[in-house]
Amino acid sequence: MITSPLTYLFTLAFTATAFAVLEQKAKLKIFKVIPAVVMIYAYSMLLASLGFFDSNKEINAVYELTKGNLLPAMLFLMLLQIDIRHFLKLGKTLTIAYVLAVVSIAFSFIFVSYLFAFNADMAAAFGALAGSWMGGTANMIAVGSALGASQEAFGFALVVDSVNYTLWVMLLLFLVPFAAAFNKFTKSQENLAYLSDVGCACAMGAKRYWLLIFLALGVSLASQVLANYVELLNKTTSIVLFATFFGVAGSFTRLKNVNGSSEVATTMLYVLIALIGSKAVFESFSGLGLYVFAGFVILSIHAFIMVLGAKLFKLDLFSIAIASLSNIGGVASAPILAAAYNKNLVSIGVLMAIMGYLIGTFGGLIVGNILVYLAGLT
Repeated sequence: MITSPLTYLFTLAFTATAFAVLEQKAKLKIFKVIPAVVMIYAYSMLLASLGFFDSNKEINAVYELTKGNLLPAMLFLMLLQIDIRHFLKLGKTLTIAYVLAVVSIAFSFIFVSYLFAFNADMAAAFGALAGSWMGGTANMIAVGSALGASQEAFGFALVVDSVNYTLWVMLLLFLVPFAAAFNKFTKSQENLAYLSDVGCACAMGAKRYWLLIFLALGVSLASQVLANYVELLNKTTSIVLFATFFGVAGSFTRLKNVNGSSEVATTMLYVLIALIGSKAVFESFSGLGLYVFAGFVILSIHAFIMVLGAKLFKLDLFSIAIASLSNIGGVASAPILAAAYNKNLVSIGVLMAIMGYLIGTFGGLIVGNILVYLAGLT
């Protein structure tokens, strides 16, 4: 049994590193089905379930301290990649499709919450999932932390995210050859050729990891200090919102061009996933099937609204598909789908997915709090 907080942190950092390296270097097919974040969470949870980690005061203190400091730092670095000015160049069709995707996802979560009569734990889990399906895993952690979701609830959300997202990507890729027929159905006549000139917020030049780490930790400290003066919101929510503000503000400065923010943020994300997994146990995962089924119902309602919106606004299949996957799948999969339509549109997938880092936190917090409120009424 591990009783030392330093050994505890080293074990989790090694776990995160090992799976990240395997995913990037080994090119194993299993990572196409089960992403590294799920592997990291599952392995950390396995170690916790087998009793590898002692739940003493020192380890618990290190857990809270590390998670509390890394979360705002990670959010800040993720948001530095946003370029709102480029996003506004996407044009009417893609903007409508993106807004439609966000609104339909939010509505689907709220409707399914009412339909399934979510309890408090389920509401917290799906609130975190809403953050992910409007942004990414980083937003899931931020929203889940702000809602006070348990480690077990977060585990549910992570598994549902992985299973449902994998099948959703497969479906959207399967539909690519039917684009012409769909566009005829919606009477879309949109020419997306102009979008090949729209760039993404891609950093260039030498990577400056130490500068980014210094800035991220500084923002983390500032966010926590400022959160002490906010009385209307709980402290974690305040920290998340301050870190989001600093990240968006930084994206309008030269900090956006400092290369390496994505790598440092992803490293922090993997460590956070390992931390959360280390506090979960296998016994709590009964009834997972209900969560997965509810996730599929959410996607089904979302799909129906997207098709209905496409018919109403005469949107093409590419626009609604990339808008959907940029929310639900994020940076890892949206560019792949865009390339399946036209390799010149890859930057559009990246740009829309990166915007999710901003939308995911705010949208997830709004939806999550509605779910928690509805759970309190049942």
